[in-house]
Amino acid sequence: MDQDIEIKSVLPDFELDAFLPYVLAEAAQKLSRDLAAIYRDCGLSTPQWRVMVHLFYSGQVSVRDIERRVSMEKSKVSRAAARLETAGLVEKRADPADGRLVALSLTDQGRALMARLLPRALEYQRQLEGLLGPDLNGFRHALTRLLNSEKTA
Repeated sequence: MDQDIEIKSVLPDFELDAFLPYVLAEAAQKLSRDLAAIYRDCGLSTPQWRVMVHLFYSGQVSVRDIERRVSMEKSKVSRAAARLETAGLVEKRADPADGRLVALSLTDQGRALMARLLPRALEYQRQLEGLLGPDLNGFRHALTRLLNSEKTA
């Protein structure tokens, strides 16, 4: 007990609920869980959703491109793509720009699934925007600054 008091006396004041990295991580987890409820109804995992939404947005791209864009390890992207291919939602071809790479694209079935899911995802976004109200633009600006900043530590 005395040791706890001694340690606290030499450490700076710390409030977990005010610690920005913690709060941002908690917010990201909550948003991810809420969004997952939309696509899990269709049997998709989070990596599969991220691959599919990127393909819907970008068209035919390589696993490497998806890996960079969605911040997932190549093995996770590859596993998600393999499962999506087995389910008939994604097709793989040799990348026309670089034959060593595999290019992925949505099948007709994959595009149809995204046509069902995206309106639900956009409705979730509208709800978030409504919740943030007049703070939305400042929040977006702050997130952009954080995402584009160089590591400071």
